[in-house]
Amino acid sequence: MAATAASIFFVVLLALGDPKRRRANGLPNSLGKVKRHAYLIGAILPGIVIALSGDAAMWLIWFGGCAVAGWLIALWLASLPLHKR
Repeated sequence: MAATAASIFFVVLLALGDPKRRRANGLPNSLGKVKRHAYLIGAILPGIVIALSGDAAMWLIWFGGCAVAGWLIALWLASLPLHKR
């Protein structure tokens, strides 16, 4: 659960800093390439550690949790009103 929560945290940061979404809302692009890559590594690293441990069931739980959470994050952000200039 901790690995899934850590990955979801970074996925939320990636989603909130999405350049296309920020541009559509009239917000400045605050995330740089390096920061986006660091968030991506933060989201994937728990899954890599689990995979290297050899626990297939734990990896499937992590992967499924991240997939469902990513879908819910996308739905949540899509439901927010746009604030154009």
